[in-house]
Amino acid sequence: MDFSVKIPGWLKPYFWDVDIEDLDLKDNFVFIIERLLNEGDQEALSWLFRVYTEGRIKEAVLVSRGLSLKTARCWQNYFDLREEEIRCFGIQSHI
Repeated sequence: MDFSVKIPGWLKPYFWDVDIEDLDLKDNFVFIIERLLNEGDQEALSWLFRVYTEGRIKEAVLVSRGLSLKTARCWQNYFDLREEEIRCFGIQSHI
């Protein structure tokens, strides 16, 4: 992976709450991946899979606390994972 790559400006709407210039593809990979898996369209997902390996995306799915349950279920099926492997399935909402 080329860590000199920056998040393109057209993805800025998905990162409305942060300055994309401050995001580091290596250090912030879980945040970037979970945001685009949750909110991204086909073009955003295509970019994601060009920038990150499937292994790195799978790792983010496994450890993420921020995936919606619907999104987590989709990627659970895609990567053929067990529910108990995915961290966000163990997080209960207190709302």
